[in-house]
Amino acid sequence: MTPAVGGHDLRLPLLAASGWLAGVAAHQLGAWVWLGVGAVALVAARRASPTLLGMVLVAAAVAGATLLRVQAVSDNPVGALAHERAAASVTGTVVSDPRPVAGRFAEQVVVRLEVRSVTGRGRTHALATPVLVIGGQAWARTPLGATVTTSGVLVPADGDDLAGVLTGARDPTLRAPPDVWWRGAAVVRRGIRDAVAHRPADQRALVPALVDGDDAGLDPGLADDFRTTGLTHLTAVSGTNLTLVVGFLLLLARWCGVRGRWLHVVGAAGIVGFVLLARTEPSVLRAAVMGAIGLVAMGVDGRRRAFRALGLAVVALLLVQPGLAMTAGFALSVLATAGIVVLAPDWRDALARWLPRWAAEAVAVPAAAQLACTPVVAGLSGQVSLVAVAANLAVAPLVGPATVLGLAGGLVGLLVPPGGRLLGTLAAWCVGWIVAVARRGADLPGAALDWGSGAVALVALTAMCVVLVLLMPRVLGRPASAAALLALLVVVVTVRLPTPGWPAPGWVLAMCDVGQGDALVVRTSPSAGIVVDAGPDPGAVDACLDRLGVDDVPLVVLTHFHADHVDGLSGVLDGRRVGAVETTRMLDPPGGVAQVGEESDAAGLVPVLAPYGVTRTLGDVTLQVLWPPPDRTEVGAGDGSRANDASVVLLVEVRGVRLLLAGDLEPEGQAALARSLVGLDVDVLKVPHHGSRYQDLGFLTSLDAEVALVSVGADNDYGHPADVVLDALADHGSEVRRTDTDGDVLVVPDGDGVSTATR
Repeated sequence: MTPAVGGHDLRLPLLAASGWLAGVAAHQLGAWVWLGVGAVALVAARRASPTLLGMVLVAAAVAGATLLRVQAVSDNPVGALAHERAAASVTGTVVSDPRPVAGRFAEQVVVRLEVRSVTGRGRTHALATPVLVIGGQAWARTPLGATVTTSGVLVPADGDDLAGVLTGARDPTLRAPPDVWWRGAAVVRRGIRDAVAHRPADQRALVPALVDGDDAGLDPGLADDFRTTGLTHLTAVSGTNLTLVVGFLLLLARWCGVRGRWLHVVGAAGIVGFVLLARTEPSVLRAAVMGAIGLVAMGVDGRRRAFRALGLAVVALLLVQPGLAMTAGFALSVLATAGIVVLAPDWRDALARWLPRWAAEAVAVPAAAQLACTPVVAGLSGQVSLVAVAANLAVAPLVGPATVLGLAGGLVGLLVPPGGRLLGTLAAWCVGWIVAVARRGADLPGAALDWGSGAVALVALTAMCVVLVLLMPRVLGRPASAAALLALLVVVVTVRLPTPGWPAPGWVLAMCDVGQGDALVVRTSPSAGIVVDAGPDPGAVDACLDRLGVDDVPLVVLTHFHADHVDGLSGVLDGRRVGAVETTRMLDPPGGVAQVGEESDAAGLVPVLAPYGVTRTLGDVTLQVLWPPPDRTEVGAGDGSRANDASVVLLVEVRGVRLLLAGDLEPEGQAALARSLVGLDVDVLKVPHHGSRYQDLGFLTSLDAEVALVSVGADNDYGHPADVVLDALADHGSEVRRTDTDGDVLVVPDGDGVSTATR
């Protein structure tokens, strides 16, 4: 008997599920997965079920492919040299676009190489294995598809999809240029960027992201707004991109008179061209396959055929790229496609009883995709977006035109630059609306619900999603119940709901949990506060300020320009009244300085130097800049320690509580402060440099702080915080609070001193 639900043949989806589970098990358990496959094989043999036997065969195939891939990547000369942390020279082909990343002391560039030759420990080996390269700015100019030689130190990689990481890579030496198809794709990508180069920053970044996934210039704050509103799929390569681009080519081909099998040729050529344009990375191949399924769903009997095609596609992708089984993007693509194919038709039919069919389809498709993906999204972000469906509905009419016009602008601009700019302008106008929806939607008080990512929370959320799947056709089929559901959602989204017990009444200082970085808030009035540093993530600091109810920021102080203190600035500026931005005198590193300048300028602000020695009062707060002195140099030499040691140090008093906020001040600066501030006594110390072991412990312990705050990311690579520092502070009577274990921390006056509250 053929297993089926709702008229859908489940055989291929069951094969896909078995293969997917086997792939996950193979990554987690290694060869032990064969025990599970063998047990299921025995059951299948006894029942003689063709479907169950097929599931066993697919599971065995995917598990075998996964184990072989893992072994091939790890058990080779590159992997061996990486485990020895050996110096090596490699020759390989660039297989990803270079991406800038914030290093500890300076900006670096990351790129993937398919290594063909490695020399280390006096021997040369020929092979084919992936390696991640971390090097200097010269790598940013290395084109995709080029064959290069470089050298550095190989170290082990975190995942099993890389043989190793080449750190400190020397500038690449070009051995062979990219092949003609890569050069052609690069020309088209450059044409798309040129077509919108004259538009505002958000628009010129989003058009290439929509067309081919080129999101290199996307503002981190805008990217976070897209996550909050469920629009992230527009900033990355997805099946939607391919469906729009190839669908446009097919319509153009029909208009030109192409018919029959030649349309299949045009479609296949469009898919290949899209993959080359967006890069042949696993995520792009996955998106191409899901997009092709979307095209199938648009044809005759498309829903039923697409459901079977989805099962077949999952199996094929897992056999070709076993690592996809462990990626969130793959799970989101499969679930979204399944939601559209399985859930959307019934929801559309229910809505069509009282809405026009086109409107019913417009509501049902994003709602079904979003609900299917909700548990995975919550597992990744700890949040559930409540505005995702409305945001997707609002932008849907312009996504297609923006994508097609952006691509057309890039192509036309290669021949007629003014025509390309005209089409690019039209595309930019379309994405201007998309940007506005993302920003306004993310600013709503209840745009996203903090849910958590623990096992219990996710099981409960999944159960709720299943209940909604069962109830939605009935709810949507009646205008009254659908209107009631909509009204409830509007109230939840637009009215800020209080978090019971948070923030604690009377708090004076908040240390936000922003990961490996600093973000502090000194309360100046009930809804206002001075922000000292913004952390590495705009979304994290924005959410913390929202939880605290801080709408006004009279002053932002950036203690220095390292990424873990300034990259979140756009999250502070977004949707709040900000009075001023002050910084250190040490203008280093240059990338951080430029970023702060650009984001401040966009908010109508000009960063100024924090005034040394001046005592000021802002609301309930009195503050004084203790460091750096005016004789410090204003231009650094790229030395991260010197930039740290030029951190702005603030002495703050608020409602009788004295705070010393020390940035990342190094031992040299701490010693200088100790000499100039003999006998300084404070209630609260923000421990410098995330609790690094490099401290003047004599100075820190002499402050006699009741509370010592350590802003630090969980499982960071720097060994922060050091036990010797925590123990010394605790031994001198300080209550140590740290964000990696305590989350957000509040300091609250309690009459005789201070106490803390955590979230």
